[in-house]
This record gives sequence, C-alpha cells and structure tokens, in this order.
Amino acid sequence: MKALPCGDAAVLFEVDTLDDAVALATAVRAAALPVVLDVVPAARTVLVVTEPGADLGALRRTVSELPIADAAVTHETEPVDIPVVYDGPDLDEIASRTGLTVDEVITAHTRSQWRVAFAGFAPGFAYLVDGDPRLHVPRRDEPRTRVPAGAVGLAGEFSAVYPRATPGGWQLLGHTDATMWDTDRDPPALLAPGDRVRFVQVGR
Repeated sequence: MKALPCGDAAVLFEVDTLDDAVALATAVRAAALPVVLDVVPAARTVLVVTEPGADLGALRRTVSELPIADAAVTHETEPVDIPVVYDGPDLDEIASRTGLTVDEVITAHTRSQWRVAFAGFAPGFAYLVDGDPRLHVPRRDEPRTRVPAGAVGLAGEFSAVYPRATPGGWQLLGHTDATMWDTDRDPPALLAPGDRVRFVQVGR
C-alpha cells in the first residue's frame, strides 16, 4: 500500500485490487479516527480526508497498521430492487460478445448478487460488482455523446445506472425509472458503498 499526500488535509492510499480498496475503506470507517472527515474509495485507491491541521504522517502510520478484512463488507440489509426494462441499444452486441443469447444475458444480469463497491463519475453513479463473470464486456470503442438518465450499462466487471444524462461509453442493456440521485431525499443517493442490489426485469 502506497500513501501519497493529497493537499494539506488528505492522504491518498493506493492498493492493488478493488477488494483491497473496499476493505481498506471499511477498516478506516470502522476505526472512527477523530481527525477523519471523509473516506472515499475508488477502484484502486482510498482518499482519506482530514480536519485542517491534522498530522498526515501520523494518519499514514495509523491507517497502515489497521486490521484489513480479507473480504469486503456488505451491508446486512435487504437488497435494493431496481426495475429494468431490457431494451438497451447494445443488448444484441453484449449477447454477441459474451456468447450468450439475449435472454441469457438478462437472466445473468437479474440473478447476479450485485454489490456497490464505490461511487463516482457523477452524483448517484454507483459502481456495482460481483456480477456474473460472463457479463464482462469492454466499453464501447466510441463513447456516446449523450446517455439518457436511467440507462443501465455494463463495462468490464461493473454494472451501473446513469443517474442523469451524460456522455458515456458503457454498453447499454436497458433502462430504469428508479431515481438514483435526489437532492430532496436523505441521503440523496439511492445506493451507498456496501449496499446489495438486485435488478428486476419488468419488460423487454
């Protein structure tokens, strides 16, 4: 694990794998260090934000000595159900790339026990992992200039729902009416790291 200063009130910890990042973030949160204001995991990093004036050297030593769980922690709550109409423009392409039929793609997506690893890219955009490995597909060669809000996509090991219309290069297999980000909701994000997610087919 490499620790890099990030300004004068944060440390960026670089790790080897996504599971390492999720486990480290879980351990830092569980430690409830008094100087830590926020913990932000990503695919291979964890940003630990502190109060101004905190001793970053002491923080690096403390974090490096934390017991890191071997497995990522999943919230012990019921999964969040997300209804999906499987009508995405890349559904046939996904089937072709995976060697599955369209129905098999949908079945693999809905039967997977998805878990939120981290959030990023846009408010409410949650990166979901632990899906069926047969669904691993590359991003599109040419990203779209506009992906509509609610689009459900795949890219590499991840699945996600676009919370708002943005450019994007993920392979789109359907859409949902679920609101992923709502500033009038507490918390605004529908999904948080550690949450379990279940996609439910409601149409084709």
